[in-house]
Amino acid sequence: MGGKFSSMDPMEVEVPALKDLMDRDPYLHPYEREFRRRYAVFKDYVERVNASDGSLDQFTKGYDYFGIHVKPDNSVVAREWAPGAQQVYLTGDFNGWNKESHPYTKLEYGKWEINIPPAADGSCPIKHLSEIKLVIRGPHGQQLFRLSPWAKYVVPPPRSEGFTYKQLMWNPPEKYQFKHPKPKRPKSLRVYECHVGIGTQEGKVGSYLEFAKNVVPRIVRQGYNAIQLMAIMEHAYYASFGYQVTSFYAASSRYGTPEELKELIDVCHANGLFVLLDMVHSHASKNVDDGINQFDGTNSCYFHDGARGEHTLWDSRLFNYSEYEVLRFLLSNLRWYVEEYGFDGYRFDGVTSMLYHSRGLGQGFGGHYDDYFGLNVDTEALVYLMLGNYMLHKLYPEMITIAEDVSGMPAMCRPVAEAGIGFDYRLAMAIPDKWIKMLKEQSDDDWDIGNLIHTLTNRRWMEPAVAYAESHDQALVGDKTIAFWLMDKEMYTHMSTLSDPSGIIDRGIALHKMIRLITHSLGGEAYLNFIGNEFGHPEWLDFPRAGNNDSYHYARRQWNLVDDENLKYKFLNNFDRAMNLLEEKYGWLHQDSGNMEEDWVSPSRMVV
Repeated sequence: MGGKFSSMDPMEVEVPALKDLMDRDPYLHPYEREFRRRYAVFKDYVERVNASDGSLDQFTKGYDYFGIHVKPDNSVVAREWAPGAQQVYLTGDFNGWNKESHPYTKLEYGKWEINIPPAADGSCPIKHLSEIKLVIRGPHGQQLFRLSPWAKYVVPPPRSEGFTYKQLMWNPPEKYQFKHPKPKRPKSLRVYECHVGIGTQEGKVGSYLEFAKNVVPRIVRQGYNAIQLMAIMEHAYYASFGYQVTSFYAASSRYGTPEELKELIDVCHANGLFVLLDMVHSHASKNVDDGINQFDGTNSCYFHDGARGEHTLWDSRLFNYSEYEVLRFLLSNLRWYVEEYGFDGYRFDGVTSMLYHSRGLGQGFGGHYDDYFGLNVDTEALVYLMLGNYMLHKLYPEMITIAEDVSGMPAMCRPVAEAGIGFDYRLAMAIPDKWIKMLKEQSDDDWDIGNLIHTLTNRRWMEPAVAYAESHDQALVGDKTIAFWLMDKEMYTHMSTLSDPSGIIDRGIALHKMIRLITHSLGGEAYLNFIGNEFGHPEWLDFPRAGNNDSYHYARRQWNLVDDENLKYKFLNNFDRAMNLLEEKYGWLHQDSGNMEEDWVSPSRMVV
């Protein structure tokens, strides 16, 4: 399995013989030795893929092989990976829900395949939008109904029919054709973090097309040049905010169809917006009926068995990143949203949980390098992130990837060729925590500005960070937005320009502006804001659930507040726009920053 990629391979990688290097140099610093070991593991993975699938490029197109595909002659071929299954069948509307009339043929390495000829009239035997389902005979002979892990369109059932999601054949006679080119990667990244479902002020789930029509113009006017779309990967439980994914290849149908998501992204591109997807590869929903948990009737398949496969805090499953077909599934998933929908980059959720066997639970990261190079580090997950970033940046040079990591792992945002993990930015998660701590515990008269500046500027040299004062985390029920911390109940009575003056409101608005400006200018090499916080949205975010009688009252954005000229929300909104336009003019996010240097320093010489 040795050797490098052929010169014709677009994924060619030049990797020195690191093991030999380490053997020849017994005086390497232990931390640098660990960097080299990780890089060597990465090289081994690449070589294995090259030997087995020809190239990393081919390996990461699993969506072209697995799942259901219509051939040019209208016949259908479908393939699955179910290593624990005794037999696999395809059933649905097309065969009158006969559970065993269409068996798959078993191939090597746990793969299954079925070929269905065209209908008598030459048409596709499985019609567009007809329901289909897999029948798995598990290792103990049990009969299980499953959705394909590669399903591209799944929908919730009518309430009268139960609760299990339905997989529908997505093969529309006309697919959306993109009309606008992708924008260039911004030098200064100003990200608008948003959620399509809450993008309406009505008490309902907003749609892709409504967002394109009503919200995108607001984002552009505010001076943001990128959006981060949350909760796009299908999740059966709406209140999970998209972080309990059940169908990884299906864009959420609650906002509309796949073609309508493409139209939204095309509209964003037409307006010069770079579109990032909130990518959840750190874990998966435990939901068996709607998700990929226990897909083949075993407790493993896509996940680790036993305690290593369970996230105790999130009550979810953890991927087995060392399994060949799991790597194919996840890496292909990264390419799918670029190739099919036109996304420009990703914000990787839960990276800290991936990097450590402890999942970061109860672990304080004080900056000592033993935290980052000990046995607690999950090498398999770390190398998966290296593979993902290497592949994405090699194939898509304009790609941006952002890591949600609170630990401060060294070289998180250095290229894989330098033994880094390969992200472009990491979220500066200490900054919003600092603001909330100060607002909770101190009067603004007592703020220690020196300590605050230290927090805002304390980041690794040459590793760009995304600064933010508040994101969706601070807006969720159970916490309070900065506006609410500053002004609280006064917002309900004194936000009118016609009401009596309020010192609390006046001071709160002034401090809100200062907090955002100092964060924007000092906190990183990019900036992020959560939808609605630009005008000080007054209330928390809470999705419809049993605990609030399925209410949408807090699962929406009250645009009427900022549009009303008689309310003071317009002042916060106007300041936010002026701040972004000023950065657009002077470029402080990308200019004169030591973090943006091109030179690299030996890992053993890095300092916190």
